[in-house]
Amino acid sequence: MSGLQIHPMTRLIVWLQLLVVVQFLNGSALVVAGLLSPLVGLRALRRGGQLVWRTRWLLLSLLVVFSWGVAGEPLWSGAISPTREGALQALTHLGRLVLVLIAVAAFLEFLPLPDLLVATHALLRPLQRVGFSTDRGVVRLALVLRYVETLPRPRDWRSLLMSPAPGVSEVVEVDRRPKNWLDYALILLCGGLAIFLVYRGMAA
Repeated sequence: MSGLQIHPMTRLIVWLQLLVVVQFLNGSALVVAGLLSPLVGLRALRRGGQLVWRTRWLLLSLLVVFSWGVAGEPLWSGAISPTREGALQALTHLGRLVLVLIAVAAFLEFLPLPDLLVATHALLRPLQRVGFSTDRGVVRLALVLRYVETLPRPRDWRSLLMSPAPGVSEVVEVDRRPKNWLDYALILLCGGLAIFLVYRGMAA
């Protein structure tokens, strides 16, 4: 059964395809996707809620810019009324962004750092033919993620300058796992489904 385990690179590619599909969701499809988002689990949903809270000012800015910046019919009578078209576009973009944040939270929740490094190394391996060092790229990604996780939240920007430098003697190990027919089948199946959904979203 170990030979039929899904490779981390497959999960990474499917997740990237999901992010592309989310950008083309609108109307009822976006609502259905939002209603299905709790299926990612309570922990991932809670982590997604934290990401949404951290980006609350960005979400509010998008709401204001689209609601009052897009021409159309006013929602109510008055000089400062937003437009129906602007409000609809604002809700659409807000819904997409919230779904992306939940997808990011679920991805980080269910893909540990070692698996993420394995997936990134396998995905970037073809770039070695053009001179890109996959090993260095993965090591830098690991160090950045480790630094972000251990960096305390400063209340003053000067505390960042006073933070101790990360250690330079850290060892990063990347396990090279083989891929099987299930990985290629999932990538092709999800890729075809993603193309279909994107085409429907563009045609809608």
